[in-house]
Amino acid sequence: MAQVLLAGESWSTTTIHTKGFDTFTTSSYGEGAADFISALETRGHAVEFQPNHVAAERFPSDRAALADIDVVVLSDIGSNTLLLPDGVFSRGERFPNRLQLLVDWVRDGGALLMVGGYLSFQGIEGKANYRGTALADILPVEMEIGDDREETPQGEQPRVVAQHAITHGLDPHWPHILGHHRVRPRPGAEVLVEAGAHPLLLVDDEGAGRVAAFTSDMGPHWLPPEFLAWSGSATMWCNLVEWLAEGRRG
Repeated sequence: MAQVLLAGESWSTTTIHTKGFDTFTTSSYGEGAADFISALETRGHAVEFQPNHVAAERFPSDRAALADIDVVVLSDIGSNTLLLPDGVFSRGERFPNRLQLLVDWVRDGGALLMVGGYLSFQGIEGKANYRGTALADILPVEMEIGDDREETPQGEQPRVVAQHAITHGLDPHWPHILGHHRVRPRPGAEVLVEAGAHPLLLVDDEGAGRVAAFTSDMGPHWLPPEFLAWSGSATMWCNLVEWLAEGRRG
């Protein structure tokens, strides 16, 4: 079974309430990985989940820390979170470039999946900013400059456009999604699923490793309840991770 490291998929929200003369502030914390993790665990895969604030300091910074990992998943975690741990940002200390580490690891046989969200690929206002990093050299997509979100509140139905081990047994027409990133396939990448005029699920080989991109989210709001309740959702995530991990073990 695959050993998966998932980084991202968490947020904090601060709200200012105004009631006439008075205001007060509340805060909350949320995570969006439960459905993804549950899907993988049903097939026996092990998932180490590092929310954004944990990944900032604990995400692997050397090859030894990646030795037992089959697949790294980045989901809704901006490049700054991995490039600027506290020692770099606050104290001006040198530190390994963890995105370059991932590139080298993948080319030597590792496996990487990026899942969409407001801080994936380029993201809201371009703040995820992976286009300007080493990771852009191995992702199976070419990213836009700036904000690359495609909001589809009316719903957009993905469709399978290529037969592959990942899409095997899945209905060719999936439940509607409510958004995704606008990307282009990198030369040589295989587009498996499209949403509108854009690729939704892409895979590629990179050196001795494998890479994949799913350009919508792994939870709300881009994936509505109907998609999360669809049995094909769990099958797709498991098939995807297993295909990536198969290359790693090979």
